Amino acid sequence: MLLLANFFWGLSFPVIKSLSLLHEKLMPGAGTWFSTAYTVAPRFVLATGIMLIVSRGCWRATSAEWRQGVMIGLFAGGGIFFQNDGLQFTAASTSAFLTQFYAVLIPVWLAVRLRKNPGVLVWICCALVLAGVAILGRLGSSALQFGRGEGETLLSSLFFMGQILTLGRKDFSGNRPERISLVMFLTQAALFVALASFTAPAAGAWLVPWTSPAWLGLTATLTVFCTLGAVSLMNTWQPKISPTEAGLIYCIEPIFGSVMALFLPAMISIWSGISYANETATWTLIVGGGLITLANVLLQLNPPVKE
Repeated sequence: MLLLANFFWGLSFPVIKSLSLLHEKLMPGAGTWFSTAYTVAPRFVLATGIMLIVSRGCWRATSAEWRQGVMIGLFAGGGIFFQNDGLQFTAASTSAFLTQFYAVLIPVWLAVRLRKNPGVLVWICCALVLAGVAILGRLGSSALQFGRGEGETLLSSLFFMGQILTLGRKDFSGNRPERISLVMFLTQAALFVALASFTAPAAGAWLVPWTSPAWLGLTATLTVFCTLGAVSLMNTWQPKISPTEAGLIYCIEPIFGSVMALFLPAMISIWSGISYANETATWTLIVGGGLITLANVLLQLNPPVKE
């Protein structure tokens, strides 16, 4: 189920990139902050509305579900915002490498907090994951230049680590996944609507994207698959394994994203009228993806005990 969630998140990479390019076409000069916020806000507003209908109201959530949902929503919201904005100032490959840094941060954090070594296998798997993502990103000695994009992406990784750890807390083990997801979406919707309001160049900027059929289709894809689908799977199934194992499994996301980038950009470009070229298959995709897959296979053969 978490692999399926990774598949949906992998789909989000070319879709979000397409939305950013479409924003430049529809709202030239709107600014990066508004473009980032308005790429995210509609998907969570729509997801909240759908969840309210399906779950028949957030008022049925317990205080613990509200607390966990708000915490996860804030962590996830911060991670998504800084990751998306950072992508406008750094290469996607560099962003992927820095974002996945939480795969190492999680076992380090847990080892310090629990005062317990997670074991040699976990450290080996972490090294394989980092090596794989680095190869996927084709990072050489001169590829990593620390600037605004790199700083924001590292910050997003810290937020994503907080999201994963909060979802795995034992004191929230009795919470219902659908209620957590609803409160999470409510929190993110409120956060990004507020950010979009503060950064909007003009009131009319809110309405312009809704006149584009391509924008509506891409936003619907993000809402149904990459938000409702992926988050519901994550909130339901991640608590059944350890945060360390989950963090490593989530590192498969760049593989799905890389594969989809081989063919989706051109298809989306024809439909939406933007210029977004397909990427090409290289040895880095095969070797880097292979190392990440190997790390997860090794971990599944002897998974860590749930902390």
